[in-house]
Formats: sequence, structure tokens, C-alpha cells
Amino acid sequence: MPTSAAPPHPDAPVAVLGPGDVSALAPLAAAQSLSEALSAGVDPEHDGVRSRLETPHGQLLQMPAASREYAGTKILTLTPGNSSRGMPDIQGVYVLFAGDTQQPVAIIDGAALTRLRTPAVTALGLRLLGHRTIPRALVFGAGVQAWEHVRFLHAVFGLQKVAVAARNPKAAADLAAKVENELPLEVSPHGLDEAEALVSAADFTLCCTASPDPLFSGRSVRPGATVVATGSHQPGNRELDRELMSRARVCIESVTTALAEAGEVIDAVDSGELDAGNLTTLASLHQAGPPVPSARPTVFKTTGMPWEDLAIAAAIHRLWLSGNASPAPGPVERN
Repeated sequence: MPTSAAPPHPDAPVAVLGPGDVSALAPLAAAQSLSEALSAGVDPEHDGVRSRLETPHGQLLQMPAASREYAGTKILTLTPGNSSRGMPDIQGVYVLFAGDTQQPVAIIDGAALTRLRTPAVTALGLRLLGHRTIPRALVFGAGVQAWEHVRFLHAVFGLQKVAVAARNPKAAADLAAKVENELPLEVSPHGLDEAEALVSAADFTLCCTASPDPLFSGRSVRPGATVVATGSHQPGNRELDRELMSRARVCIESVTTALAEAGEVIDAVDSGELDAGNLTTLASLHQAGPPVPSARPTVFKTTGMPWEDLAIAAAIHRLWLSGNASPAPGPVERN
């Protein structure tokens, strides 16, 4: 369990925590904060509800959550036209409150928090599924989340070699160059025309795109392989096809959220290719331990949830209060 933060002084100023404060939380510490939240009794099935307002230029989203120690909400805008302006598509803030007095204690850069939270959820899920090392990976996408996931896989799972596949060859080459310059990894860029061959040779595939359509055929995924899809919380978007969803053992953050936001799950259930009763949740894995190894592929589909943002925002605030660098925690534990 994390150490409780001291109650804030009534006149204490609200801390403004930027990307540097967020990135000070080490990858494994971020994943550990999620595990600790589950140990503390968080029930993802009864999480705060993501609200979405359509605006003239995109969407305004809010994601509230509360625990005994903290409450908070992330307020984000999603503006697809921003990329052409040289601006991020996703912008926003996280407002963190003390749990007992409900006094605001911090405003945290929302985009930076999302960049950290998404791969932290992936890392937790992979650990709970039994992964301890991932020496090689195939990554679809060349944006911020693709980079952050490569960084996490290297830090948490000892990634040594990565293939980057993207629709835009220049974007794939740019990400490969960044990885090569900043991490001691062997990296190769590829186009989507190589997707089937790359997937058929991969034991671990990670999808970090906003693609509305499947990136590859589920027939290409080898037995026993793991595929993670993190790119969308839009019901109409699918990075993975029905064939893979019907073949795979499917893990999700929560049944409620998956059936409302995870396009791959919604499509497969509605078409009869997947039984919602067979979905495996993070909470069940945390309680029962890793599943028995199987020749079936494993899919871990994430959309992002408010309790996850709160757990990591609280860890960032505690770290900021301590004034120390993030300690190196032990392995992510389960009950």
C-alpha cells in the first residue's frame, strides 16, 4: 500500500505539475501504483464514467474517480485537426483533490499523464498475464504511444529488439531513429504492406494506432502469441479483427468499459464470435494469478479508465511531495 500523503494546509497553493514531474515517476513505479490500487480494493466495474461532449472541432472528455486518499478528474480535448497545425491532438489537465477535505492539491499535465498511464496499464496487464521478459516485439504505430510503449517494454521487460510498422514510412523511420538514438535497442522500420509477414513471425505484437480498421488478419497471429491493442476508446474503431478475437483468450480492464468503448470487443460480441462471459479482467488476474499457458493467442485490449489515471496521478503527487527521485520498486505484486 502507498504511504498516505499528509493533509494539505488550508492555505497551501495548488501544485502545478508539468511533464517533467510526470516523467519523474519510473515506468515500473507507475505500473506498481495500479497494482496497489487493485490491492486496495478498487473495483474497475464500478469506476467513474467517461463523459464525452462533441464540440465543433472534436471532443471534450472528462474522467472522474475517487479513493479514500484522493479524488480527481482528467479533462481532455481531442482535436484531430491539430496535427496539421503542429499541435498535439490530445491536450488537457488532471485536477487532483485531497480525499478527506476534497481540497484541490494539484493540477497535472493531462497529456503527459495519459502518455504515462497507457503503457503502465499495458505493463501491469502483461505482468498479470505472466510475462517477465519480452526480448522482441512488433509495434504498430509511430506516434507518442508507440514510443512510450517501447520505452516501457525496455525498462520493465528488457526489450532488446523491436520492429516498427506504420502506414507512413517516414514516421516509422523517424521513430526507429529516435529509439536507436535514445535506447540500446536493435530497431527496424517497416510499412503496413509487410504487416502479415511481421505478425506471423512475432511472439509479441503491440498496436498503438487510431486505425478504424484491423491492421492485419487474425489468421496471421501465431499460436501462443500475445497481442496488445491500446490505440482507441472509440466503439467504431478496431485495430484487431473478429477472427483474432474469436481465436484468442481476451483480457480487458473491465467488462462494463469494454462493452461500451472497446470496438474490437463490441464487434466480436455483437457478431457472435466472442462470448462476453469468457472475458478475463485485470482484477480477476490480480486476484487469481496468471492463466494456465495455452496454445491460443492472448489479446489484451485497453481503453483507459478513470481509476488508472487517479492511481498514477496520486503516485506522481506523492513523489512530488517527497522531493525525491522515484525509487526502484520490486516486481508488480498480486494478492
